[in-house]
Amino acid sequence: MKVLLSIKPEYAEKILQGEKKYEFRKAIFKNPNVKTVVIYATMPVGKVVGEFDFDEVLSDSPSAIWSETRNFSGITKRFFNSYFSGRKTAHAIKVREVRRYETPLPLKNLVPSGSAPQSYRYLDDPSPLQGAFVL
Repeated sequence: MKVLLSIKPEYAEKILQGEKKYEFRKAIFKNPNVKTVVIYATMPVGKVVGEFDFDEVLSDSPSAIWSETRNFSGITKRFFNSYFSGRKTAHAIKVREVRRYETPLPLKNLVPSGSAPQSYRYLDDPSPLQGAFVL
């Protein structure tokens, strides 16, 4: 199963380039069958640009998560602290294999309403993604 995440364009690009090895979240999906994240780059890009597989999601206090991920976070400590301000738990999805789509897809191809998810959205039918990869 795949899950769709809205990610700011600069961070989506860092993931696709291999610079950002962790995607941070305040809320994490519960389904243990999810093994792939589909990346929706938010505005001004506004397209589904690629995906990545992951093996694990780290969940701990923000300070422990920063300690473990800071070298490959792709973000500043200031941004991290601001994002998790007041939170007891931080989640970090550990990026493994990344695939950039040859042609970015409109969000409506996956979400008929065209509404980007606030945190995440399960994709029960990933068939619109078939053949979208760069070889």
